[in-house]
Amino acid sequence: MKILFYFGHPAQYLFARNSLKQLTSRGHQIKIVIKTKDVLENLLQNDNLEYENILPKERGTSKLEIALSLVRRNIALFPIIIKFKPNLLIGTDATIAQIGKLLNIDRITILEDDYNIIKTLADITYPFTQTIFCPNVCGVGKWDKKKVGYEGYMKLGYLHPNIFKENDSILEKYQLKDNYVIIRLAKLTAHHDFGIKGINVQLLDKLIDILQKKSYQVILSTEDTIDKKYNSHILNINPSDMHNLLANALLLISDSQSMSVEAALLGVPSFRISSFVGKISVLEELEHNYSLTFGIESNKIETIFDKLEQLLSMKNLKETFLQRKDKMLLDKIDVSSFFTWFIENYPQSLDIVKKDRTYQLKFK
Repeated sequence: MKILFYFGHPAQYLFARNSLKQLTSRGHQIKIVIKTKDVLENLLQNDNLEYENILPKERGTSKLEIALSLVRRNIALFPIIIKFKPNLLIGTDATIAQIGKLLNIDRITILEDDYNIIKTLADITYPFTQTIFCPNVCGVGKWDKKKVGYEGYMKLGYLHPNIFKENDSILEKYQLKDNYVIIRLAKLTAHHDFGIKGINVQLLDKLIDILQKKSYQVILSTEDTIDKKYNSHILNINPSDMHNLLANALLLISDSQSMSVEAALLGVPSFRISSFVGKISVLEELEHNYSLTFGIESNKIETIFDKLEQLLSMKNLKETFLQRKDKMLLDKIDVSSFFTWFIENYPQSLDIVKKDRTYQLKFK
């Protein structure tokens, strides 16, 4: 089978990475297409994978730039698909659905965002895609008939213990203490991020001050440029080390929904400061069913500091959250293995899982 994957975000590639290896080893022809986003290209280079970057320059942040970027991607991707002649298109982007529909090529949309969060993207994607492959907990609006829900999360595609093996040598490699706290600052420039508030400079300074007074090492991770005064907290790390860095952290404080999910799946306590609180099904499930993460709105300053104090004073903090992680994993499948099977047997696999909703449990 000839399969074209389009990735517009590092997490999308990481989700499919193990499946890409398995499919390639079984003789399938794979074509990877990307746009520039954060460390996506670095990850592919570190994995020695061939790819084609159709948007080498990162797009602007205005609504007009986002719309123009979609047009540019369609124009750039169309001849690539014509030349490669894939049997199957896979990706989150609307271009995959739209071009696939036009050329009558099988297509799968992968995501873990609720329809209400990504409504603009969903409205130009879901009408054209065949299959929406996402966690059971995610809502897809009126497109439920196209949904293939699975008992898990996209990020289990690369953080499930069958795939990710924690390595504490990261402490020595980057000269870290064993009680470091990561503060993650998202860029908040996606189409669904307009008007969303997270960690501002005043709050960041206060958090760093509190943590340092308690003798914790503070590591800042940011998608955007940041004032030079924070340079002592910035680690120049290989992007492939990021999840080991996170897995060995004592705590994550973040306005990134994505990294908050990753921390939860690694059993690292986290609280996120964002206007998205209460709106994202994956995080709501991880918070209210498993107590693995906690959401606080950005204007509730006292609550933020109370939660920080509560977590830092908690006895057996790491052990408690690792036990909560294990409880969560008992309920979930090996998402990567299920995804590989689903791709390799598509579209017959679609009929199988539609007829038997419990079939995916074979991948527990």
